[in-house]
Amino acid sequence: MEAQVALSGNLGSDVEMKRGEGYCYARFRLGCTPRIHRAEGWTNADTTWIGVSASKRLAENIERSLHKGDPVIVVGRLRTRAWTDQAGQHREMTQIEASSVGHDLTRGVSTFVRSAKPAEGADDAASWSVDPETGEVVEVSVDDASAVDAEEAPLDVSELLAA
Repeated sequence: MEAQVALSGNLGSDVEMKRGEGYCYARFRLGCTPRIHRAEGWTNADTTWIGVSASKRLAENIERSLHKGDPVIVVGRLRTRAWTDQAGQHREMTQIEASSVGHDLTRGVSTFVRSAKPAEGADDAASWSVDPETGEVVEVSVDDASAVDAEEAPLDVSELLAA
């Protein structure tokens, strides 16, 4: 049985990336601070820090989208990692293996930009890359040059993004 969890909080660190041949891995710390009501009013309770990890395409999108302090929602599997440190002490850490991560829209607005489709298996389809700051298409390539004449036809980004 899997222990699925969903947490909301703030990124407590910048996203740390590790890349190698055939893998891509991201991790960050998520700070969850509950608000509690006491006699003197609302206040913050102690912050719980949870490590979050992700791999593959999710890791790449996290790196491009999230920054320290951003409010996010994380969904994934709860995992405990155990090891022995250099002093011989047994250590354990609970973390989340993320399956979905996104901005917490109860605390702000966000703009979604679809990632470029993978090149493998493309059949005469256009691929594009988008500037994450502006949301503008910065590069378009077409496998079949006859499919689009960039000089003559204006580029309708909504058609590309809907594909």
